Amino acid sequence: MQQKFEAEILQARIEVQDQTMQTIATELHDNIGQLLSLTTLTLNSVNINDSEKAEKKIGDSLSFINKSIRELRELAKLLHGEQVVENGIGYALDQEVNWLSKTGAYEIEVNNSLVDLIEKSPDKDLIILRLLQEIINNIIKHANATAITFNAYYEDKTLHLQVKENGIGFNYEQAAAASSGMGLNSIYKRIEMINGKLVLNSSPNHGTNILIEIPYP
Repeated sequence: MQQKFEAEILQARIEVQDQTMQTIATELHDNIGQLLSLTTLTLNSVNINDSEKAEKKIGDSLSFINKSIRELRELAKLLHGEQVVENGIGYALDQEVNWLSKTGAYEIEVNNSLVDLIEKSPDKDLIILRLLQEIINNIIKHANATAITFNAYYEDKTLHLQVKENGIGFNYEQAAAASSGMGLNSIYKRIEMINGKLVLNSSPNHGTNILIEIPYP
């Protein structure tokens, strides 16, 4: 059992790192790349003979560059890998939701009381982070949702995490029986690995509500 748990931790670590690289690649292409392209276009259009317009365009370019620097600093934090987990699961949750909100595709509500949580369990945190990433990826790929709510709190030595969205929903029995299963088998396996409990409620056209309870630390 210990060997299986250590193998699962290693697999989760690899998957978290892979997800991090995908996030960085997307941000570089869609966000920072666009900002730098706008900077180039703006500077190329500067006419030094029209000092008033030139001053405004140079000012806009400086704003684009400063925003690019801030975004790069955020990406640099991700490159530290498990530093996100080392700062606690509350911080990791905030980071994941922050990247999701940057897409501008969802109305997001977050109630996260885990940021100041004193108790820590790095191995469990890594598994929980990967579970959260899998759930978010499922929402992005399959749900067609417009609103997502995250609730996270700690009570009676149990960590509670709820993810609720208003998407198209699905038939759970059919999804579980499918070969891919939308990653459900992987999610349930990892929940079981850390003695947790997962309740998933979903039906077509009524969104999905996921409740996770994990003994903690």
